Amino acid sequence: QVELVESGGGLVQAGGSMRLACAPSQRTSEGYGLGWYRQAPGKEREFVAAVSRLGINTYYADSVKGRFTVSKVNANNTVYLQMNSLKPEDTAVYYCAAGSSGPTVQAGSINYWGKGTLVTVDS
Repeated sequence: QVELVESGGGLVQAGGSMRLACAPSQRTSEGYGLGWYRQAPGKEREFVAAVSRLGINTYYADSVKGRFTVSKVNANNTVYLQMNSLKPEDTAVYYCAAGSSGPTVQAGSINYWGKGTLVTVDS
């Protein structure tokens, strides 16, 4: 069983920035596509961003394009989500997700989930 260890999250003012990080507890020879989902109160969990196993290709939800950047450091198999120009509607619990590739993470085929970290954007 692979555990996804998340860090980051907290309270930020609207227009501010925040960075989330996530790393699998175990490495595999194939690696993982890694990404982020979020769930706002009263809403369904939605895709935010994903990165391919090698960290070359990235995928974004339309709502975060141009504001969020997902990246992966292969040396430590860690995925980052840099969030800029945050809006109150970005308030949600953010979940790290791992799948076989970036596209499968985007499509919702998730092998492992993190426990989630709360991001609150104060207006």
